[in-house]
Order: sequence, then structure tokens, then C-alpha cells
Amino acid sequence: MNTPKDYPTTVFAPTQPISRPGQGPRFGQLAVLGCGLIGTSFALAAKQMGLVRQVVGYSRSPSTVERARAMGAIDAAADSALQAVSGADLVLLAAPVSATEALLKSIASLVSPRALIMDVGSTKRDVVRAAASVPTLGKQFVPAHPIAGKEQSGPEAAEPTLFVGRRVVLCPLDTNDMSTIDRAMSVWEAVGAEVHEMSAADHDACFAAVSHLPHLLAYAYMNALARQPQGPRALELAGSGFADFSRIAASSPEMWRDILTANRDELLLQLQLFKQNLGSIESALQAGDAAGLTALLERASAARRAWSGAHGTPPAASDE
Repeated sequence: MNTPKDYPTTVFAPTQPISRPGQGPRFGQLAVLGCGLIGTSFALAAKQMGLVRQVVGYSRSPSTVERARAMGAIDAAADSALQAVSGADLVLLAAPVSATEALLKSIASLVSPRALIMDVGSTKRDVVRAAASVPTLGKQFVPAHPIAGKEQSGPEAAEPTLFVGRRVVLCPLDTNDMSTIDRAMSVWEAVGAEVHEMSAADHDACFAAVSHLPHLLAYAYMNALARQPQGPRALELAGSGFADFSRIAASSPEMWRDILTANRDELLLQLQLFKQNLGSIESALQAGDAAGLTALLERASAARRAWSGAHGTPPAASDE
């Protein structure tokens, strides 16, 4: 693992979108393994865009699948992942990342060799390792990460427009050929996303900095506030700044537990860097160094304004 001393100031250059215009492919059957927010939103979007004729869903909790079916997102509920992929030519793994290897192994014996398989996990090196354990699927499985979500979870929070205008990062395997990557790209374009491509290692380093650490800090902040004797009174006075900063602490604890532990090494590095910068601010406050504090705040403010000027403000959603 890199140390803060040798970690570069600019980690990676911004990825360039590789999306191309055109209609997405048409599939006979989509199998959604995990009918939560992302899986159900993808099913709704795929049906709305005419991307698939039929959707079969599977979740560990039968009630989750039934709720997705009641919404019209899926047409049939399967009793197992293996049953769900029978006859499918498009498969979306939308379960927690920690379940990826088990899911791939469970479907390997029956999934069509012509089916396109993708995941939606927020970490990618562990997904690549999981794929390596099932080499028979190496040509057809393309790791993907849609940068979309909400604090709310479950199928009821799903929207067919969730991916419109949002980025999706593909982290192709060495075993993927260009035609398979093109198919994956076309699917995400068909539901309105802008597709980027990067390595799994680069992906995890970048998202540790811009997604995983912010979530960790939001959770830590809310814990610190809630445990203070004056916490309830302070919360009564909280305004928009508090709401903006703490919003993502309402995200699924179980999901974020898995994400934070899966990307532990990169996250710990980012946490060290954050603690160093927080220490600089603390030192300036303790010393009564107004000029030093101003310089630190101005540097941060300039960096935020530069980002906003280049990218605008993204939709209010949990960037998973």
C-alpha cells in the first residue's frame, strides 16, 4: 500500500467518456440478481427503453422480489440465481459486492455462453478477483459501476431514469474482447448513462478519495454528534449546511460496511491523508494562526470552485 509520503498529489487524470451514440442492443431476457434500488432501477429502465422483452428477478429475500414484481419491474420471480439465468442473454449482478464470487459460481453451469454478464459494485479489484475464480465466465463478464444511487434503498426507491446523465465506469477484464466491451457500453448508453473505462486499481483508488472517504466521514460525524450531551439540541438548530454534509450518512449501513471493508487499503490511505490535513487545521486553531488557517481554507475553497466550474453540481444522490 502506498504511504502518504509517496502518494502523488494528482492521483489520476480524469477519465474520458467513451460513449458512442446509437441504440442499445435488444435482449430477450434480463436476469436481475438482486432486486434492490440499482437492480430494480435497471430493470425499469431496460423495459422502458425496449431493451429487453422479459425480466426475471432473484433476491435472497423473496419479499424483495415480490415487491419489485408488484411495481412491474420484473415479470417473473426465480427461486434461485441459477433458475433466474436460465434462458437469459443479459445478466445483472446487483447484490452486495461480497456476494459476487458466490453468484458467479452459482450461475456458471447454466448461464448461456452468449449472455452478457455485468455487476454494479462500488469496488472493483475484489470483483476482478472474484471473476478470476470462475474462468469459464471470463469472456462474458464485464465489471461495471454506475455512479448513481440514493440514500433510500429497496425496490420502492427505484426509478427508470436513475442512470440518465450519470457516469458508468467499466473495468474490463483482460479476458474480455472488444465486442463484449462494446455490448456492455451499448447497454448502459441505452439507459441514458455516459460510459467511462479505467482499470480496477485506478477505480478503487479514485473512489476511495471521492466516495468512500466522504461516506466514512459522514458516518463518523453523525456518531460524534449523536453522542454529545447537547447533540439533540444542536440537531434542532441544524440548517442546510448540516443537511448537505450529513445526507449520505443515511445510506444503507450494511452496504457501506461491505464497500468500506472491500476497499480497506485505499480507504486507509485516504484516511491518513485526511487526518494530516485535519491536523494542520487543528494546529492553526490551537496556535491562533489566523493567516495560516485562512490559507488552508482558501486552498480548499479554490479546489472546490475549480471542480464545480469544470463539472457542475451533480444530482443529489448517494454516489455509490
